[in-house]
Parts: sequence; C-alpha cells; structure tokens
Amino acid sequence: MCKNYPSNVSKEQFENIKSILENTKKRTKPRSLDLYEVFCAVLYVLKSGCQWRMLPKNFPKWQIVYYYFQAWSKNNDKEPSVLQLVLKKIVKAFRINNGRKEQTSFCIIDSQSVKNTDTTKNKGYDAGKKISEIKRHIAVDSQGLPHAIYITTAEKTDRNSAIIMIENEKENLSAVQKILVDAGYTGEKFASKIKTIINANVEVIKRNELHSFVVLPKRWVVERSFAWLEKCRRLWKNCEKKRLLCNLCIFVLQSTSLD
Repeated sequence: MCKNYPSNVSKEQFENIKSILENTKKRTKPRSLDLYEVFCAVLYVLKSGCQWRMLPKNFPKWQIVYYYFQAWSKNNDKEPSVLQLVLKKIVKAFRINNGRKEQTSFCIIDSQSVKNTDTTKNKGYDAGKKISEIKRHIAVDSQGLPHAIYITTAEKTDRNSAIIMIENEKENLSAVQKILVDAGYTGEKFASKIKTIINANVEVIKRNELHSFVVLPKRWVVERSFAWLEKCRRLWKNCEKKRLLCNLCIFVLQSTSLD
C-alpha cells in the first residue's frame, strides 16, 4: 500500500479513468496488481523528477511501473495513446462540470522550448539559440485546459508544427471557431491552412510597443498552462519524449474535482 504522497490522486478521481487504463493489457487471469498504486507511482516519478530506480519501496517494483508507463504512453499515427484518451476524458468532464460544452469553440496556440539532456532519444538543434532542445506545442481553451498537443525537435517551425497538431486533432477541434496566436504565427498561408482544416479563423495578437512589457489579451492563459507544466520537475528538461502527456494528466487531475 503506497503512502499518501502529494502527487497522488484520490481513488474517486482514479475511478473515472480506471476503465481506460485497464484496457491496455488483456487479462487472462484476475489482476493481482493494484493499478491505482501503479498510476500513483508514475505520478510520483514525473512530479518529483526522481529516477525510476529510486521509487520508494512502498510502491510496486519500478520495472512494473515503468512497463505500464511505456504501455500507457505508446501511440501511433492511427490511434492515440492511453494517456491521450485519459486526458481527453478528464478535460471533457471538467468542461461539463463547469456548464460548458465538451468541445471548445475557442483555442489559444503557443509553443515552449525545453533543453535536452544527454539521455534524450530525439534531439534537435536550434540555430538561433545555439542549444539542443525540443518544442512543446499546445492548444488550450479559455480555462487553460489542453485540447491538442504536439512535440517536435527544435528546428521545426511553429507554424508548420501547429498545422500538423491541428490536423492530428481536427476531430477534437471540429467545433473551434477562433484561434488566438502570437506574432510567430503570422502569415496568410497559415491562416488559410487552419481555415481549410477546421474552418476556424486565426487572430494574431501583436505588441503595440517594442521594448515594453504588455499583457497581451488572453495570451496569459496559455502561458499559465506552461507554468502548470513547470510544477513537474521531469519537464524542466527533456529526458524522454513521452513525458508531456502524463504530466498534463497530472495537473488536470490535481487541479480539478471529478468526484
């Protein structure tokens, strides 16, 4: 039995996603392992930033926890990962609890650069910053909840990556009517491409004055979402490419009440 660590979710919250996690592996006999403890162990590693081998002894063996994490993170071009399905279910439930529709009609898109470590599997070099890093692209609603995620290496442009992200999640973003972006996404080609994919209008928010700090309208929402991610130490630097989705589950699970 694991202790009540700050990274744990409640058992009531876990019941909302248990059925999705259980479908990862077919059962030929009754499961003796408690998936709640496995999931809490994953959250502990990703929240604290410790190595898998340094998991506290009151969790299941680290090899088992890592196996399930890899299984839950696995995805391909045709099917989303288990963690992506969990995240979508949580976001929809939270929106319904707040009296909103399941699908958002408004999105804010931005990217965040994160330095790589020497153990990173996929690396990219940013010639402008002269560092090896990745980029995390997200599309959030007015509450800061993620509706689309895409991870690329540093040399990829924000505009092209955003188009691919929207293309991958066009079914989930089919109700979006307006997308807010910063000056990095300026261009008629980008706006027309988004219009073709999901029939949404793109609004570019630019700074009116150079060399002065101005809070751009609604842009703070996506910046707050990135700040939420920074609460997870595993996201301070990129160790493995698949960390983002699970950490998004962490901040959504811990900041919402789905009881």
